[in-house]
Amino acid sequence: MRFHRLLLMALGALMMFGYAVPFASAAFSESASLSADNPDAALRPVQVFDVAAGRVVSTLPNDKKFQKMADSWIDSITGVAPQMTAGQNCSYVYRVPLAKPATVASGEIKLTTSDIFLFHCKDEPPMLLVFDEQRKPYLFLFKADIDPFIKKVGLPAS
Repeated sequence: MRFHRLLLMALGALMMFGYAVPFASAAFSESASLSADNPDAALRPVQVFDVAAGRVVSTLPNDKKFQKMADSWIDSITGVAPQMTAGQNCSYVYRVPLAKPATVASGEIKLTTSDIFLFHCKDEPPMLLVFDEQRKPYLFLFKADIDPFIKKVGLPAS
């Protein structure tokens, strides 16, 4: 039951991100064509979903720093998240599109993904939501520090 609540919240966030992507992608595509010299221009933007507001509240240009952070999260996965409730402590979900598909592995689970979703929940460890090729969700714990990411994104404000 506790896991189902978190999963429903994750799927809700995914749906909201999914609806936001076409609009952001159109604007982003236009700016990408204007800056072909910038290798980060082809990356889809990072998005911030405010759980309480129920919508995407920020869209940021994706860059090498975001990619490096995302890679460190994937590399530091410690296992599948236990069944835990998201409660009202989860304030933001961050979508980080990857520059190239990444392999996520933990135990017997091994999958490839192009997006990762970071759950920021007060008083809970950060979690990564990853979908496999069949859109099956997996929730992972990891040990990398997310403070540099939070500072770069600016939400939640310090």
